[in-house]
Amino acid sequence: MANYVAVLFLLLSTQCFLSAHCRHLPSNQGAIGDAFDVLNYGAAGDGHTDDTQAFKDAWKATCKSSSSSPTMHVPHDKSFKLQPLTFSGEICKSNSITFQIDGHLVAPRDPHAWNTCDGSKCRQWIQFKKFGGLFIRGVGSINGQGSNWWKLSCKHDKIGLVVANSNNVHIDDLTFEDSPQMHIAFERSTNIEATNLTIMAPGNSPNTDGIHIQHSSNVSIAHSIISTGDDCVSIGDGSSHLNITNIFCGPGHGISIGSLGMKGRNEKVEFVHVNNVSFTETQNGVRIKTWQGSYNPIVIDQYYCPHKHCKNKTLAVKISDVTYNHILGTSNGETAVAFSCSTSTPCKNIIMKDIHLGHVKPEKKTSSYCSNVRGTADPGVFPKVSCLQVDENV
Repeated sequence: MANYVAVLFLLLSTQCFLSAHCRHLPSNQGAIGDAFDVLNYGAAGDGHTDDTQAFKDAWKATCKSSSSSPTMHVPHDKSFKLQPLTFSGEICKSNSITFQIDGHLVAPRDPHAWNTCDGSKCRQWIQFKKFGGLFIRGVGSINGQGSNWWKLSCKHDKIGLVVANSNNVHIDDLTFEDSPQMHIAFERSTNIEATNLTIMAPGNSPNTDGIHIQHSSNVSIAHSIISTGDDCVSIGDGSSHLNITNIFCGPGHGISIGSLGMKGRNEKVEFVHVNNVSFTETQNGVRIKTWQGSYNPIVIDQYYCPHKHCKNKTLAVKISDVTYNHILGTSNGETAVAFSCSTSTPCKNIIMKDIHLGHVKPEKKTSSYCSNVRGTADPGVFPKVSCLQVDENV
């Protein structure tokens, strides 16, 4: 029996190029009432001294505060070196806590200098977990200093910042730089808003996804610039009702759903909306990748294999009800649209409307490839996707 994945209502557009006018600074920078400044708890802020304990102490005071909306403040013009650190909101008195970052947070540069987490290797650098209302914002930066980690490639899985098991979380206006791997991960959380973020890493930095979403719902990512060495946004199993809009993506691998269905697992992603995204110098545009049971702006790949060799299998993840609408842009490769679907589980109800994807070099033409796909394409779609079959259920 085929593994089951529903990927529904994927709406895509590549019109909006972000400019300075798309971004804003928070109006509440500077002095804030009910604030707990890390400098008052012993932080040096010189970028060299380990300020981890001062942050722990400031957080303990913030968490215990009787204020309805306490703030932990990281001030301007200071750099704070931190070891792996977890902020838990489980026992905090307030359900509306602000973590105001106007200075700079930096991780240890040497991977061997990272402390352990409860005696075991840390999976992340900074973690926020079990919150019922959290604002992480400011004009500062969070720098994972990942260049030495990148040399270790797949021998680690260090994430820059994780939000886990939380509800009603807002992340605004911050800059994230050079994470060891993923910059931000939302895990097992609901009602997340990420707005006006800048996420940057070199285009050749491995596995440095901008934002990863896993087992989370009602997530909005908007008005952000994401330039990394992997997916600008990656979407994993158990995610639904996601809105990704007004994003400048590139370099990187584009926006991806998956990979899904590894080792025959039943996995589900649904109700994903992607609107007004500019892809510049990305390996792909929008991609759905699944395990078996290049420069492509539009990709569905049911033969995904990150290794040199993968055994061919007959079962595959089900992909259905995907709409590509109003996508305008160029491709670095000849094949601008590539749909590689399984013979046993064809892709169904794939709809393409108002799409024009020319070659980045005007003298060259683009083409399409599709296999085992059912759906429709408007007459104006370019390049022509003539291999789309008519779905009887449309």
